[in-house]
Amino acid sequence: MSISTESLCNTLGYRFKDPSLLTLALTHRSVSGQHNNERLEFLGDSVLSHVIGQAVYANFPEVREGTLSRMRSSLVNGTALAELAREFDLSKSLMLGPGELKNGGRHRESILEDAIEAMIGAIYQDSNFEVCQQVVLSWFRSRLDKLSVDDGIKDNKSRLQELLQSQKKPLPQYDIVAIDGSSHNQSFTVACRIQSEFDAFIGKAPSRRQAEQIAAGKAFAHISAS
Repeated sequence: MSISTESLCNTLGYRFKDPSLLTLALTHRSVSGQHNNERLEFLGDSVLSHVIGQAVYANFPEVREGTLSRMRSSLVNGTALAELAREFDLSKSLMLGPGELKNGGRHRESILEDAIEAMIGAIYQDSNFEVCQQVVLSWFRSRLDKLSVDDGIKDNKSRLQELLQSQKKPLPQYDIVAIDGSSHNQSFTVACRIQSEFDAFIGKAPSRRQAEQIAAGKAFAHISAS
């Protein structure tokens, strides 16, 4: 293993018996149409959903199904997984084609999310479910410890989406306007744009997810009052 790969394995808390699986998990389809991380991503998504779903189910025995689903989603949605990838500094290890590199793909949320899921799939393939489960739970331990039933309540983005759908309006668009601060102390500014509104609704927070929720809350309050 190279020094960078060794460092990544230390960060992940898992050492691959078959290093080619790690390489495949880091390979985006823009590099190869056949040998990329899409199949591992599919597998990892299923494993992740099961592991986190089981943990949430065990930790909250009195909570009903709908709330459990939203609690699980708060941990494994695209934004949350991209945040985890940033914590692992996974972007510097990704293998992308020239076009994706030119377009900033190394920091694109969807690519980071897919890479985390592919990594889980690779660990599962390299070991077994029990080992993979232990690794995944170690990644999410602090998030699971902070999880509360409040995280299962409909969030601002869900409420806004349902409101717009009830009014037969297009869904909102969320764009990052600015990222300020160092890599370990960032501040995200996000604009929530709605087709029927002239002005965007702005949210600012330490994570993109939180900033989107703030912006969506402002939009929901404005549209509900109008």
